[in-house]
Amino acid sequence: LSAKVKKGLKWKDVANTIGLSKEWTTAACLGQMTLNKTQAEQIGKIFELSDEAIAWLQIVPHKGSLSGAPTDPLIYRWHELVSVYGDTIKELIHEEFGDGIMSAIDFSMNMKREP
Repeated sequence: LSAKVKKGLKWKDVANTIGLSKEWTTAACLGQMTLNKTQAEQIGKIFELSDEAIAWLQIVPHKGSLSGAPTDPLIYRWHELVSVYGDTIKELIHEEFGDGIMSAIDFSMNMKREP
């Protein structure tokens, strides 16, 4: 993050460089996804990372960055969304697809501003 700020980079620009979505790229750079060797090396060049840091980007992470109730207002609202709509989402998934779970590892996300 300090290299990103120092260089004045945007996540979408980093993502375009490695050919992945800004959402997935950001999650990977924040330690929530595993990059392959080529991707990790590209990120390493962008952020001028050490060989050790590049190696860590290729390790399967401990997923989930929250412990306890979130205090950041934006993250808290996501937590609230799951609290309010979690049972609804679960019910609809079971009705549509049967007994099972939704994967938060392989899914698509696209953030855009709406009026």
